Amino acid sequence: MKERINYYNIRLKELFNGRIQKLSINAGCTCPNRDGSIGRGGCTYCNNETFRPDYCQAQKNISQQIIEGINFFKDKYSSQHYFAYFQTYTNTYGDTDKLIRKYDEALENPIIEGLVIGTRPDCMNADLFDYFKKKSKSRYIMIEYGIESTHNATLDFIHRGHSYETAKETIFKTAENGIHVGAHLILGLPFESHEMMMESAKEIAHLPLDMVKLHQLQIVKGTQMAEQYAQHPEWFSLFTLDEYINLVIDFIEYLPPTIAIGRFVSQSPKNLLIAPDWGIKNYEFNEKINKRIKNRETYQGRFSQIP
Repeated sequence: MKERINYYNIRLKELFNGRIQKLSINAGCTCPNRDGSIGRGGCTYCNNETFRPDYCQAQKNISQQIIEGINFFKDKYSSQHYFAYFQTYTNTYGDTDKLIRKYDEALENPIIEGLVIGTRPDCMNADLFDYFKKKSKSRYIMIEYGIESTHNATLDFIHRGHSYETAKETIFKTAENGIHVGAHLILGLPFESHEMMMESAKEIAHLPLDMVKLHQLQIVKGTQMAEQYAQHPEWFSLFTLDEYINLVIDFIEYLPPTIAIGRFVSQSPKNLLIAPDWGIKNYEFNEKINKRIKNRETYQGRFSQIP
């Protein structure tokens, strides 16, 4: 049979005839859920310090961050291609002209073959759609939206500040503009049952997604959720590693193989992580899930109704 899981890195490797390394960029953006536009304090689970490399500092210009990022990764792999990954906070939120200048600064480096833009689905406008549509004719452009859940009650509880319907509409519009589109979801959010998470899988299966990133709920220091966890641990059902492996296999059985898997897990720094502490790297998790999915004699898309 074909591969049991359609991994996004393999898709990119085939497309570019080599390994892709994303260079994280801090463009100095903020978030409408922090600056008062729609809320303050941010999403209850969010602490951006959990995924920012040391070289990724807003006081450095984009070009400098790219150079330092390349130097950081160049000795780890003999040959690779580079994408600039605008990752910190909401990277389409702010003055549009200033944002475009930052994207252009990244693309001016000839070694950068594409952009990956992490953002919220309620922070795209017509000018940005037009810009990314034009750039996608010559460069690889991927917009990654934080959906987190398809259940509005959950989105309200974690203070996302947007509905699932907004995410759905924006994802379709992105795809209609010929732009690659990805989505992030968190598994294990408070009060979400296994059935609800499978409903999310069935729902996103119908979206025009190139890629989806999943990760387990992590309780991180310095967040509202850490306070909730301390006061109401009964709200949370944190998975063991073994439980989570089975959960994500259940989840991707509903995803068509056309949607590549960008990630299954995320690991916050130990000094910030409260729970769960699995101490596992992405490649180690992938090895475990590849073995488990084979033992279960199943595969991505097994129950998908999408051709």
